Amino acid sequence: MALPEILAPAGSIDALAAAVRCGADAVYIGGKNYSARQSAANFDIDEIKEAARLCHLHGVKLHLTVNTLLLDDELAGFEKYIKAAANAGIDACIVQDIGAAEIIRKAVPDMPLHASTQMTIHTPEGALWAKEHGFCRTVVARELSRNEIRPIIDSIPETEQFVHGALCMSVSGQCYLSALIGSRSANRGRCAQACRLPFSACGKNGVCSLSLKDLSLIDHMNEIIEDGAASLKIEGRMKRPEYVAAAVTALKNAVNGKEPDTESLRAVFSRSGFTDGYYTGKRQDLFGVRQKEDVTSAAAVLPKLRELYRKESHHIALSIDARLYESEPFALTGTDIDGNIVTVKGDIPSAAIKAPSSEESLKKQISKLGDTIYFLEKFKAECDGISMLPASAINSLRRKLIEELDNIRIKKNTPLYEIFSSDYPETTKRTGDFCKNPKLRFRVRTEDQLHSLQLQDNEECIVPFDLAEKLTAKDGYILQSPRFITDEGAFIKKLKSLYEKGFRRLICENPAHIRIGKRVGFRLCGGADLHTANSVTVTAYGNDGIEDILLSPELTLKQAGNIRSIIPVGIYAYGKLPVMLMRCCPIKNEVGCKNCTGHLIDRTKRSFQVICGKDYTELLNAVPIWTADKMSELSFCDFILIDFTDEKDSKYIHTVADAYRYKGVYKPAEFTRGLLYRGIEGLKE
Repeated sequence: MALPEILAPAGSIDALAAAVRCGADAVYIGGKNYSARQSAANFDIDEIKEAARLCHLHGVKLHLTVNTLLLDDELAGFEKYIKAAANAGIDACIVQDIGAAEIIRKAVPDMPLHASTQMTIHTPEGALWAKEHGFCRTVVARELSRNEIRPIIDSIPETEQFVHGALCMSVSGQCYLSALIGSRSANRGRCAQACRLPFSACGKNGVCSLSLKDLSLIDHMNEIIEDGAASLKIEGRMKRPEYVAAAVTALKNAVNGKEPDTESLRAVFSRSGFTDGYYTGKRQDLFGVRQKEDVTSAAAVLPKLRELYRKESHHIALSIDARLYESEPFALTGTDIDGNIVTVKGDIPSAAIKAPSSEESLKKQISKLGDTIYFLEKFKAECDGISMLPASAINSLRRKLIEELDNIRIKKNTPLYEIFSSDYPETTKRTGDFCKNPKLRFRVRTEDQLHSLQLQDNEECIVPFDLAEKLTAKDGYILQSPRFITDEGAFIKKLKSLYEKGFRRLICENPAHIRIGKRVGFRLCGGADLHTANSVTVTAYGNDGIEDILLSPELTLKQAGNIRSIIPVGIYAYGKLPVMLMRCCPIKNEVGCKNCTGHLIDRTKRSFQVICGKDYTELLNAVPIWTADKMSELSFCDFILIDFTDEKDSKYIHTVADAYRYKGVYKPAEFTRGLLYRGIEGLKE
């Protein structure tokens, strides 16, 4: 059975050296922009070239993370960056935004694409969608159990699975908390880790109910290898080199059936220890924070861990043949374990005054391989017995041999791409015939909310599956897919049943919904979870069968209005925007279900509603987005979403609906404009 790839993180050159020298098979890095860990040091193009040379010398792959959302004014710069990165020698791109994937395919068609965990692919159908759209590997969601991962592995050629490192409370790719609080978008690599701050179900000081322990699946390595994951991923591009060294070494030992040093691994970084709760399906012990003892424990192990990567590892076997004869240049031929051969020639030896050069004396100098990746496995010399060379000449030719052998190895392992000069895919410009009165699209969660709306002609309403089962299908009804699928077979069965009942339109929140919805026969609408933030992404989804799409709530009104689109677009205009999608309930963990308070309170005393469902939990923003008094600025929209979440009062629901219908003067006591005016942080200069 082939062993899986060990994929290590690197946020700096030192961390990259630690990963490579400790035996990683591949390393993933980020650039100065377009990377989901912008707080790491990261790599400019020259440093990416250096990183590629180091990796390819060792026979290690180099993957580049470009797993953030792009904005329209960044598309041309992104294309230029991708071309430069391809020329630098990267082996693959890890991508979240399908618009970014479209640009890469057109500019560098041969570039391997990996579907980032930020795409929230968590079922076989989602993985098959990625495969059909040109992704050769899928990074499965971190929140999955073994039983949920295995069908994905069985459905596609390559899966990448997180096995060690930090866990987010939110399902990967579905968090707006940092963006809403401080304009620092997790989808843009700017996460401020607001989830690590105090949140409590009952307002207790110092309780961090949204903070999870770090993942560690090293004890489950036999099961993971048996299931057939192609790549084992370590999280940690913001971590120090010693962490990378510890994680790679422990994982490599575990993969090879040796005892891993989990004590040093825990000491270098953990949050109240580790958890395997998602993988095992036992999610009772997921929560933890960084304690004082977690911080102080690192000091004791750092020197030992530094020794793991301080020097170059001599792991490439080298055979060298030498020939030293009078009247001909001294020659060395080196052959490495991979079959690379180099012959170099140096000075002509002179007659020996004292002792002539011998096989033994030559070997003494040739074996001094110093800070290289090689060790001398075999040596053979032919000497005439009367000639000699000084040690300096022998050493010089040895260095030349190693340099040329290094260059051959690097060249052999560095991919060459055909790069096209055409621009990113063209999009259709939205002309001036914008809707003066965008269509109102409501979303409800309960039957009472639907009745309170008193839906009018030409209005639409999104309804969840369980409510749809009680309703008679109407043209204005659209089905809301569950945001996270825990039983794909049951989901497909339910979708077919609702289709037979007469429902014809479906909100798609992840790639699985698109593939399944088309197969069942639904007309497809794109939801916010698809993260549509630029014109190329809109076009890509339109070409994939999406008829209209809700733009990312991280866009400003100006950015949304400038989107070029072949399909109708809308914005999130009212509602307590769900800021986290969670597979475990923070309230249940803190106080238990019997004592449920229904909300979390942050350190500023704001209350965030928590809505529990059968398969997942949602954390809502503290106050609703409100734009009814700004309708004149929404004329570019084809539709707007008015999202009812925890509202129960029938009169209030009707009042909100009428404010958007008739542009009334009503405003809630507390509201936010979301990110529609202030936006999110841009790229680094």
